[in-house]
Amino acid sequence: MHRIMIVDDEKAIRNLIKKLIKWDELDAEFVGEAKSGIEAIQLLDDLMPDIILVDIRMPFMDGLTFIKYLREIYENISVIVISAYSDFEYARQCIELGVEHYLLKPISENKLNETVADSINRGRKRINESKESSPSEYNINRYVAYMKKNYANPELSMSYAAKHFGFSSGYFSRKFKEVTGETFVDSLTSYRMERAMEMALKGELMYMAAEAVGIPDVSYFGKCFKRHTGMSYTEYAKDGPKGRG
Repeated sequence: MHRIMIVDDEKAIRNLIKKLIKWDELDAEFVGEAKSGIEAIQLLDDLMPDIILVDIRMPFMDGLTFIKYLREIYENISVIVISAYSDFEYARQCIELGVEHYLLKPISENKLNETVADSINRGRKRINESKESSPSEYNINRYVAYMKKNYANPELSMSYAAKHFGFSSGYFSRKFKEVTGETFVDSLTSYRMERAMEMALKGELMYMAAEAVGIPDVSYFGKCFKRHTGMSYTEYAKDGPKGRG
């Protein structure tokens, strides 16, 4: 099921889009709406859309500014721009930001559904290409295997992993939790702390363990370690598991 979000300052347009899209035929679902880019940003993590239809001109934060933000955090979410302006400069900037379609108002039912269908197919193609390029990672839980292989990389995050697999952050987050029963961040932090516990018992210095598990900020590492074990790194290195609780 492909998750679709609508961002437009006109309620009538949002309602029209919801009415025109052939949800069942497209195997799509409406997950939410926003009347500005700012409001949309606040909803993204909860709604986790695969496709966003967004108006180019809105108050507070326009469509282009919203798309720029989106590309920094959720690179693989498909974007369909809806605009009342056939402006070349708008279209050029949209292309540079990876926008797949630029629809003009008034919205045609057939054109809208053709466009949404194309975005869905493009998303499927990205996923299939990722599978073909790295088939071994598409067996354990392949998401967990990737996390364990790369946990020492301080840049590893949910969006970083999602980009590797060619997914939107929202889609990857849902799939990871389906496989493991926990969020990517919780799973990564837990795995890092387990490795750090092993290093503590071997007498490794705290700053070396922090760097080795991908959390070079020693202060933050210390907080994560104590939250996970109930002991400070120094206490654990001295007394081991028997010192807990």
